[in-house]
Amino acid sequence: MAMFAPPVQELIDEFSKLPGIGRKTAQRLVFHLLKVDNRTARQLAEAIVTMRDRVRFCPQCFNFASESLCEYCRDARRDPAVVCVVEEAPDIVSVEKTGEFNGRYHVLGGAISPIDGVGPDDLHLKELLDRIPVDGIQEVIVATNASVEGEATAVYLENLIRPRGVRVTRPARGIPVGSDLEYVDGSTLAEALAGRREM
Repeated sequence: MAMFAPPVQELIDEFSKLPGIGRKTAQRLVFHLLKVDNRTARQLAEAIVTMRDRVRFCPQCFNFASESLCEYCRDARRDPAVVCVVEEAPDIVSVEKTGEFNGRYHVLGGAISPIDGVGPDDLHLKELLDRIPVDGIQEVIVATNASVEGEATAVYLENLIRPRGVRVTRPARGIPVGSDLEYVDGSTLAEALAGRREM
């Protein structure tokens, strides 16, 4: 393995610890930073430190927040009676991009996965249940991933929430727009047929 000057090697090692960054990409990033001026490199370093100092988890929904509550929990125009539950905070961005949701959010912090040692007590489930009477929640949209863990978490949530008289829904899944049926896998087509609606 090629070794560089210790400060360079140390930064390569640190970048390679980031998800999705291999050694080659880490080296490219470091070599790029060696070429930029000091001001640009310092801006990057300061942005990282500022983010770590200022961003916390929202105490209500566990999204990222730089104030006492996140932007969605602070927004009085959003409907507090409808909550969309997601696995991780970045999932909120995907829901927001649709422009179809105007409720609040709740971030679980993962999904139930016994093989990874993640159980219900490791997620923000209790906090979600506590919000139901306080916020007058009438519907919980369970938008966990379409994985084994996401489905298990969705079923677990439904069994916890439905007995409280709250409507529990799941986003419909199906055939992506512009797809040809011959290229759609069987499970996606099955879900599309099961979730069909009136035209």
